Amino acid sequence: MNQTIDFLKELVAIPSPTGYTKDVQDYLIEVLTDMGYQPKRTAKGLVIVTVEGANDKEQRAITAHIDTLGAIVRAVRPDGRLKLDRIGGFAWNMIEGENCTVHIASNGNTVSGTILLHQTSVHVYKEAGTVERSQDNMEVRLDEKVTNEKETRALGIEVGDFVSFDPRCVVTPTGFVKSRFLDDKVSAAILLTLLKKYKKEGITLPVTTHFMFSCIEETGTGANSSIPSEVVEFLAVDMGAMGDDQQTDEYTVSICVKDGSGPYNYDFRQQLVSLCKEKEIPFKLDIYPYYGSDASAAMRAGAEVKHALLGAGIESSHSYERTHIDSIEATQSLVDAYLLSDLIEE
Repeated sequence: MNQTIDFLKELVAIPSPTGYTKDVQDYLIEVLTDMGYQPKRTAKGLVIVTVEGANDKEQRAITAHIDTLGAIVRAVRPDGRLKLDRIGGFAWNMIEGENCTVHIASNGNTVSGTILLHQTSVHVYKEAGTVERSQDNMEVRLDEKVTNEKETRALGIEVGDFVSFDPRCVVTPTGFVKSRFLDDKVSAAILLTLLKKYKKEGITLPVTTHFMFSCIEETGTGANSSIPSEVVEFLAVDMGAMGDDQQTDEYTVSICVKDGSGPYNYDFRQQLVSLCKEKEIPFKLDIYPYYGSDASAAMRAGAEVKHALLGAGIESSHSYERTHIDSIEATQSLVDAYLLSDLIEE
């Protein structure tokens, strides 16, 4: 797990809200090239590594997404603070009080700040605790001496500049991992670890596999293109959603039966369950009611594949998230077992 956690720490430290992912793409290209692979980057920003296997007539695709939630400057207020528009699906209260960084397109500089409710001070605003958090009253307090719109714009800040959130990544002595963007950088770290293992140990996969790191999943598109026609199985490695009526926890791998796009392929799901039982990997089956994945995006785009979804159990998804090393290990073990197994039998 040390290697996976190291990759995770490096990944979450790179700002990558959807639409602003070049830096994390560059990181992947560099790391994968150093491993000895020949990654390619598509026009849309997918980073793809193809690992030749014993069977190349029928192939596999496996994905993790490297884009995250974030925001974009919508307006500069008269007092110099910034109004935001959301990137990805989250409620405003989930980022209230979070430190952030404004990435200035005009000059390449960054400015730090904090995302706050306009009526934050309880000494001034009677309704501070009850007022609805919305786009109209959430703002960025910049860490610069600005008191009006002109002074803020003098920094180079303009509508359309991206805003990333502080990940605050912590690994506790008890094995918990707390951070923003565990969705889905845990999965990306797992794929990097396995790719490094296969190259270092000279492992030949039974099936040619395309490892795809997508960069626009949080806005619903995902890895829905550049899928070779030979691909017959498509596995999305993402996150398991936790909450009321959910079986998913922070200590097992979660296998998705159905999400907001509909049921996942039954035979594929059963193969994953069989691998868990055979390898004694702790797992849970679950339904994610308000969810979509790279695999569901590929299906909507018309991919002719069997599709499946699994991932580590993530508490408080799309907020300040948490999982446990046990869940990461179980997820990595299942992905490894799948990639080293034969294709699903008809």
